[in-house]
Amino acid sequence: MFERFTKDARAVVMGAVEHAEGAGAGSVEAEHLLLALLDREAGRASFALAALGLAERGDAVREALGEARRRAGLSQADAEALAGLGIDVSEIVARVEEVHGVGAMSGDRKDKGWWSGRRSFGRGAKEILEKALRIAVARRDRHIGDEHILLALTVRPGVPGEVLADHGVTYESVARVLYGGGEAKAG
Repeated sequence: MFERFTKDARAVVMGAVEHAEGAGAGSVEAEHLLLALLDREAGRASFALAALGLAERGDAVREALGEARRRAGLSQADAEALAGLGIDVSEIVARVEEVHGVGAMSGDRKDKGWWSGRRSFGRGAKEILEKALRIAVARRDRHIGDEHILLALTVRPGVPGEVLADHGVTYESVARVLYGGGEAKAG
């Protein structure tokens, strides 16, 4: 599948690996793909994110992803559902961090040098890459670009998709910017 990736899409995947390594994560996850997209300054996905105003709000997205990581990866919707059952996730996080330190529920490894081989891709990242392939095929594109990864992130349930939607980045808005129907179109 990677032979169909554009140079920009490959750079996003490599950036995601670097984010996972930097965080000491055991595997590359969907949030690492989003962080790598935010880092990029070239490519169709970067154009779409800038057109949708996310380039200026990248820090807010990173902060929202960090908060979700502190909640052990629970999305805000998950936290609200648990609150409906009388479970206060923020209270649980506060108690765990009081005993074990800030970020104890994040799953990040403290000994960042523990891994010597390649990072594996977690289920979420694999699903994003597979969905990117499906989106490219459905659009009859002969390649998988970083824009397909961005579109895949917007449709998969979970923290990255929720954070993007909270910042006005949806499948429809990205498709409108990339493929027409809006003020701007990526070339």
